[in-house]
Amino acid sequence: MVLIAAAVCTKNGKVIISRQFVEMTKARIEGLLAAFPKLMTAGKQHTYVETDSVRYVYQPLEKLYMLLITTKASNILEDLETLRLFSKVIPEYCHSLEEKEILDNAFNLIFAFDEIVALGYRESVNLAQIKTFVEMDSHEEKVYQAVRQTQEREARQKMREKAKELQRQRMESAKRGTTVGMGRSSGGFSSDGFGSSGGSMSGINAPSIEIDNKPILPKPQKPISRNALKLGGKSKDVDSFVDQLKSEGEKIVNLTPTPASSNQAVANAKAKIISDIHTESIHLKLEDKLVVRIGRDGGLQQFELSGLLTLRITDENLGRIKVQLQNDDTHGIQLQTHPNVDKELFKTRSIIGLKNPTKPFPLNTDVGVLKWRFVSLDDSAIPLTINCWPSENGEGGCDVSIEYELEALHLELQDVTIVIPLPVNVQPNVVEYDGTYNYDSRKHILQWNIPVIDGPNRMGSMEFSCSSSIPGDFFPVQATFVSKNPYVALKAKDVTLVDDESSVKFSAETLLFVDKYEIV
Repeated sequence: MVLIAAAVCTKNGKVIISRQFVEMTKARIEGLLAAFPKLMTAGKQHTYVETDSVRYVYQPLEKLYMLLITTKASNILEDLETLRLFSKVIPEYCHSLEEKEILDNAFNLIFAFDEIVALGYRESVNLAQIKTFVEMDSHEEKVYQAVRQTQEREARQKMREKAKELQRQRMESAKRGTTVGMGRSSGGFSSDGFGSSGGSMSGINAPSIEIDNKPILPKPQKPISRNALKLGGKSKDVDSFVDQLKSEGEKIVNLTPTPASSNQAVANAKAKIISDIHTESIHLKLEDKLVVRIGRDGGLQQFELSGLLTLRITDENLGRIKVQLQNDDTHGIQLQTHPNVDKELFKTRSIIGLKNPTKPFPLNTDVGVLKWRFVSLDDSAIPLTINCWPSENGEGGCDVSIEYELEALHLELQDVTIVIPLPVNVQPNVVEYDGTYNYDSRKHILQWNIPVIDGPNRMGSMEFSCSSSIPGDFFPVQATFVSKNPYVALKAKDVTLVDDESSVKFSAETLLFVDKYEIV
């Protein structure tokens, strides 16, 4: 027999997967598959249909058809036997004969099809051999897994000992009353003209023009926080293989949450907070944007805080004003005023006013008047620590324990979402958790939602297990949250008129949100 192609399609003729076994153009194969539903005759019980050039051999599978396209010269009895083997393969890899299930297991099915037919001719194999060939079981792999499990057990033992040692250090430090401070780091940003900011903080990365030169006393270092040992990581070969598939036009499912979905969650949370604020004719908005990257085995890899203070005036009679700020910062955060703002007045008295006091601020637009930036590699800068501890359970899967702890106790984090990536088609078994969780089978992620994290509720944990997984499958962990409390100790104290120094009524809003927060 010469088998041209094998396909699984719906009864309406929609092709779900198709595998071609001989040299033939894509247009020709698509034309043959498109012609199949038109050749079906209602009320007939035939298992094959012939045309002038090919023969269609098919078998109904509930709502689907298993279809083989062969030449007319092939042996019909061999065709039917091959068809039955194809039909037995599908239930071996699909729990149900549904279109979604077929698509989710498309690669396994295609690999199995390749074991049945080679270059258009049937191979002498049975179902058990096909399963063995597809699984590619090897003695060397078993030896490797045994050695790896031994190493993992030793690593877990060291991990427990290290965790106990770190906990003991923390307790001793707490008894001595050691305080924790933040180191000062360098950084800066560019200045620009007055204009509508729209809440954006882009462009805050050019060399610094001017910084706040307050003397910073040295602070004792915080003891090293609890962090998981590095138990494994994904191979670079996998990433290169995926990139190659993408370059060939294959549609690859992204196993980690997309930035768009994270940004949307943050935007919704920001809108919820802002909607509760009453605005006056003079409105001040203080926004902090946070970018944090932490290693899975501990250590801060990136911490960048950028902020913007904007002023919006809607009453033309209140255009000529000065804003008195209260700056209690001890982190060494760098501040930069707008070019049209009196820098000397701000440095000496923390007052924001125009260089030319006779001119008013622009009306009905968000005017950026002050920017700040803080960069650090000190673990004490981390506002929320997240530790993910995956360990192999000896059954081909992993037991995962993940915990969080609020380090910056002056913050109240709202709408916290921690996203853990999962292996493809593996549903987690959640044992214990705080808050709520949601398993997204399409994106292959586990979303852990905590409404509020504050001083009284600063810690929480979740435990779950996954089959057919390795520790590297659960990274990177990503988090999003918002807070009405800013990270910086900066706030508007008073707003006065330039002419008579009288105070005027104003409203203010503060917001801390996450641009990127991940454990890699």
